Amino acid sequence: MTGFRPLSSGLRALQPAAFGADPSGERMARIRRSPHFKDGVFQNPGGSARIRPDGSAIDFAKGYFDSDARQQRAPQGRIPVHATTLADLSKPPATGLRLTWMGHSSVLAEIDGRRVLFDPVWGERCSPFPFAGPKRLHPVPLPLAALGPVDVIVISHDHYDHLDMPTIKQLAGTDTVFAVPLGVGAHLEHWGVSADRLRELDWHESAQVAGLTLTATPARHFCGRGLRNTQHTLWASWVVSSGEHRVYHSGDTGYFEGFKDIGASFGPFDATMIQLGAYSEFWPEIHMTPDEAVQSHLDLQGGDAAEGVLLPIHWGTFNLAQHPWAEPADRTMLLSHKAGIALATPRPGEPFEPGAVPVADPWWRGVAKAPTGGWAPLPTVAEPVPVAEEPVPVAEEPVPVAEA
Repeated sequence: MTGFRPLSSGLRALQPAAFGADPSGERMARIRRSPHFKDGVFQNPGGSARIRPDGSAIDFAKGYFDSDARQQRAPQGRIPVHATTLADLSKPPATGLRLTWMGHSSVLAEIDGRRVLFDPVWGERCSPFPFAGPKRLHPVPLPLAALGPVDVIVISHDHYDHLDMPTIKQLAGTDTVFAVPLGVGAHLEHWGVSADRLRELDWHESAQVAGLTLTATPARHFCGRGLRNTQHTLWASWVVSSGEHRVYHSGDTGYFEGFKDIGASFGPFDATMIQLGAYSEFWPEIHMTPDEAVQSHLDLQGGDAAEGVLLPIHWGTFNLAQHPWAEPADRTMLLSHKAGIALATPRPGEPFEPGAVPVADPWWRGVAKAPTGGWAPLPTVAEPVPVAEEPVPVAEEPVPVAEA
């Protein structure tokens, strides 16, 4: 893997604005001082991770172009989006904490009177081009301008489905603070966000914003927006705490032992927002399966299944992998029920309070093509996972995802 190499002035002039900007000057000097930056690139916890599809291109193509598989990779009906209104969000949450999943990894968290927006993507495509790339499978629940004031916007990393230039440009004219991993601030400044509104953090660093503590925590992923992937912007998961409530947003990550450390340092959490879509056997180290996501939730909660609520993210909005569209949510519902974990399955745009979460509703089954053999029934009785003195052990190899 190569390190940082600036583009020539000619190539820089030709690249789309959505590619963003490379870090330079003091920002690049700070990156080089990071203990997680070595040999010209940021390093993943637990060693290097494969960031490109692994395996036969022929096998990948067979799965991609299989007609039955293609039908299952998209909903067959209209996704039931909750038309979020100002009335939904104007009344303070009774418990002090409310989450609204806007689709994919975008979540509005209202925490004790403060508002945090994670990975806002309001664009039609997650792509540098308006005419190509993965397109939305459902509309945004409400216009960005109707969201109301936000205290802080948190970005997990610089991939297009998490850092959306049209959305950032629309937010650049506000006074909202942005909390981002090291190097990502270069993109935001390039798109009009002033430097004084940036809180650019390395792993384990924290910032205080509007009475909230925001901490960048490790993740196992990669970065890159342009023609090259130089690993010179960091990726992160995030912990946000008000003193009364704590939430965790995974960003994109493969499973790793560090979830236990994050849980021991910052948990337990009132809610975990966990990536569990766009997984594949072709890139097993950078995205989690539902099995791994459920295990990561347990790790973050110190092995106690009774702690907090799991909110699945990174599924349903964009078609980014070969698995069936509904598989991430459906399999997570089955696994969490069996483990005794409280699972939230809101429709996009539907606010809920983790302190009063309803029974999980498999709404996706009404708009997805059923798997061969039909939908698996829910277990009739949950099987709680006992709280162990030691962290719950995790299998060395990822648990394979079975067809529902």
